[in-house]
Amino acid sequence: MSSNTLYDKVWNLHRVRKSSAGPSQLFVGLHLIHEVTSPQAFAAIEEKKLKVKFPQLTVATVDHIVPTTTQQRPFLDPLAEEMLSTLERNCSVHEIKLHGIGSENQGVVHVMAPELGLTQPGMTVACGDSHTSTHGAFGAIAFGIGTSQVRDVLASQSLAMKKLKVRRIWIEGELSQGVYAKDLILHIIRTLGVKGGVGFAYEFAGPAIEKLSMEERMTICNMAIEGGARCGYINPDENTYQYLKGRKYAPQGKAWDLAIRWWKSLSSDSNAIFDDEIKLNATTIEPTVTWGITPGQGISIKEKIPYPELLPKNDQQIAKDACSYMNLAPGSPIEGTKIDVCFIGSCTNGRLSDLQEAVKIVEGHQVATGIKAFIVPGSQHVARQAEHLGLDKIFLEAGFEWRQPGCSMCLAMNPDKLDGRQISASSSNRNFKGRQGSANGRTLLMSPAMVAAAAINGKVTDVRKLLKNSKFS
Repeated sequence: MSSNTLYDKVWNLHRVRKSSAGPSQLFVGLHLIHEVTSPQAFAAIEEKKLKVKFPQLTVATVDHIVPTTTQQRPFLDPLAEEMLSTLERNCSVHEIKLHGIGSENQGVVHVMAPELGLTQPGMTVACGDSHTSTHGAFGAIAFGIGTSQVRDVLASQSLAMKKLKVRRIWIEGELSQGVYAKDLILHIIRTLGVKGGVGFAYEFAGPAIEKLSMEERMTICNMAIEGGARCGYINPDENTYQYLKGRKYAPQGKAWDLAIRWWKSLSSDSNAIFDDEIKLNATTIEPTVTWGITPGQGISIKEKIPYPELLPKNDQQIAKDACSYMNLAPGSPIEGTKIDVCFIGSCTNGRLSDLQEAVKIVEGHQVATGIKAFIVPGSQHVARQAEHLGLDKIFLEAGFEWRQPGCSMCLAMNPDKLDGRQISASSSNRNFKGRQGSANGRTLLMSPAMVAAAAINGKVTDVRKLLKNSKFS
């Protein structure tokens, strides 16, 4: 059983009580809500004539259903407009802070909350969204929850949960040029499997992790859930503190100095005990692309689509299904695969640094004929920063569309959808069947820079080839 890890420390600090049946009642320090998973939760507490227990600990934004070509109200989609209006009403009635349409802080929930300094080390964070694990990048323990649990947090500010085991994933070395955090997490999921983390919290550690920026760390923790882990986290360090310093909701003055001392005490001890440990080397990782229908079906840019019969027995059937659905022949190279749509955005890779890496590839080039390529900043703040730097103009001149913040084609609960059998090069987090809005649409996950390279060449391309000729290389 794990002990003296950050997970153990944060769990113990937030555990209210433990029932005889096993689950603990865990206090939630930050509750994030949006328009999709909250309406039924609010209706349930109002039916019981309950109030939100601690409205000051809940923060709302709108992201999933937001159109990205225009945010003019009312939305053209009546259901989307109803969902947004419902969130506005609920937040008003229960005195919850809402960063809605027109707010300078509106954006994808897992982008805007860290930007505001809401997410801090030692917190427990919950949100009705799978990728809440993103916030673990700050040394928080963050859980995606369902609508019934959103109800529970609104009513009691706590969750009934069983304690997880802790696996440390130690990454030696450092990433090579043209290899990004997205490649690293896809490699980890490929290695351990999409169910490898079931029952675990993942602690990402080691020299390669320490070298990552906070935005890169968010990418890693964001996709911990895709490897089956309930949450993923990274111990706080100087990068964490520098990112948080001066942000709107971060501690100020003397409180800042006290917070730093406390945050440092939360890191996993040198003698911490883990339930399991895996060691990998970042130096060997190459640009990675998914070829199938799970985030675990990924290969390096130089590899070929695997033959299902050569895979472990438990993986053979889903590999056969993937080859059939994706219309990719076993033994064929992933490099050179033709694509139709290129999407850069999402809570995984819609931050400023993601756009900065992509623009290195784009500048001086044009989007290939017939390719639809678009950029969706993760928040209004990201959009303002990028526009201040002139990134939007570079993308537009190259033939990309520059959109307004939202979840966009990551899950297509908005007008941004694939059409028919289109195949997408996407910087998002899931490549499930139908994930991007078409029942037959196909998704290849990759880093934003790799998406940019695919847009320029109209096919899956090794981004390192374009970096060689870039003025940024």
